[in-house]
Amino acid sequence: MDKDNANPTILNVSELPTRQQHRKSGKKVVASGKDADSELDIVLRRPEYLSAPFCDVPWASDDTESDDDFTIEPIDEQEIYDLISTISDPEHPLSLGQLAVVNLPDIHITPSPSAGAAATNPDTLTRVLVKITPTITHCSLATVIGLGIRVRLEQALPPNYRVDVMIKEGTHSQDDQVNKQLADKERVAAALENATLKGVLDKMLETCI
Repeated sequence: MDKDNANPTILNVSELPTRQQHRKSGKKVVASGKDADSELDIVLRRPEYLSAPFCDVPWASDDTESDDDFTIEPIDEQEIYDLISTISDPEHPLSLGQLAVVNLPDIHITPSPSAGAAATNPDTLTRVLVKITPTITHCSLATVIGLGIRVRLEQALPPNYRVDVMIKEGTHSQDDQVNKQLADKERVAAALENATLKGVLDKMLETCI
């Protein structure tokens, strides 16, 4: 069977946005040579208070966070992207992230994670909107891709999260029709009962990590 798009644009995995990219600036540079030996000696040196068991030196306080200080970080756009970018495209042996079908700037969460509403009140209704970009404007599998994203997020997110998936404006010749199909809960539920379609979705989600 001919593919809708035999030559899609493919992004290198290293080009995809990751949370680690934001942490590179905070990495510690390891010293070398004599400096490294000196630092190692300091780390391994026997603490003085262990050599004087009767002195009143208190135990050093632990810098790690206690259970009381532990807070749940809200789910943000990067986490949503991480959940769906590894979904396999139904037509190509590539992920939706590599094909730029899903993009970090096209993921929106309401209320915003920075507001902290979901963290302070886990019952807060949170809407996740994902706008997808088909590889071509007449992609016949846009609805299937949208269903795959919906299934993936509904399986992974807490029950107070509402998931909406739609075609990004101007990226598909029948975006209104596809969006109506993806927004129709009864039609979505009926589609997910179709054994053939369910098999396709299961195959798409096999690569999710």
